[in-house]
Amino acid sequence: MTQLGNMAPPAGLDEFLQLHGWEGAQVVPVAGDASFRRYFRVESATRGKAILMDAPPPHEDPRPFLHIAQYLNGHQFRAPEIFATDLTRGLLLIEDFGDRRMREHLDEHPEDEAAVYRAAIDAIVRLAKTPAVQAQPYDMATYMREVQLLSEWYMPAMGLSFDAHEFDQVWTEALAPLAEYQKVTVLRDYHAENIMLLDDGQQGIIDFQDALVGHPAYDLVSLLQDARRDVSPALEAEMLAYYNDTAKPDTDFAAHYALLGAQRNTKIIGIFTRLWKRDGKARYLSFLPRMWGLLERDLAHPDLAPIKRWFDTHIPSDVRNDMPAELNIDG
Repeated sequence: MTQLGNMAPPAGLDEFLQLHGWEGAQVVPVAGDASFRRYFRVESATRGKAILMDAPPPHEDPRPFLHIAQYLNGHQFRAPEIFATDLTRGLLLIEDFGDRRMREHLDEHPEDEAAVYRAAIDAIVRLAKTPAVQAQPYDMATYMREVQLLSEWYMPAMGLSFDAHEFDQVWTEALAPLAEYQKVTVLRDYHAENIMLLDDGQQGIIDFQDALVGHPAYDLVSLLQDARRDVSPALEAEMLAYYNDTAKPDTDFAAHYALLGAQRNTKIIGIFTRLWKRDGKARYLSFLPRMWGLLERDLAHPDLAPIKRWFDTHIPSDVRNDMPAELNIDG
């Protein structure tokens, strides 16, 4: 049996590795994410290195990852190559992009920041010019289900009362103008922890299995209003100017960027609260001050005045800065 320290191996791991020519490989855990997926590095003296993704049904389904990876690689983007699959068990053996994430590289080499972000934006621009992937639309129901994570988790966690119908109406009216722009592949989690800097100088993309067809501003928001890395307002403005020069978007783009930023950041505040309340992962609440700062930056756009009024009324600034008394950031 392949040994993984104190982490239990996926069911059928040895059989899977032997079937695909990786028998005897060393397998060690690598950092995961906030989902049920687990990741392991597989190293063979004869085959080299790979990453094992353990995406066990019914919690996870690896097929969307396969579909989007094939789409991206088919259009000359750098997604991991797929070496082997067992969809019944939820096992994928994929290309190992190494450990040099954009986030850590820029922490160590801040002088590279502008160049690395420009390259990431170039990929967004090119993706918008590529025929969209066959995927579900980022429709109103999805947008609303996401912002309702705040009303379902953050509001009760903080003991706040509100009118759910009013909340939904404000967001529905604000999001309605986006409908005619939902035409491009949206990776949804395109940020500094999901962009790998590869040895060949390219940028590799990971964690794209939730891709939808949506608005071209969404991935730009994800990149420049990063939930886990501070992007200064000055860098955001510089990169927005670069995007405008490169992509030549419609005149409504700035308003849509702010709106999608508000939508995404509202969703993430709800998600991080859910990770605390439901999953016992209180450390995610340490990200909330950044998320409120980003949301407030978006709400400053005049087109978002109705949403801003709702937040100012129901979650005023003193509440946003308040942490639950029982919060243990180390939890």
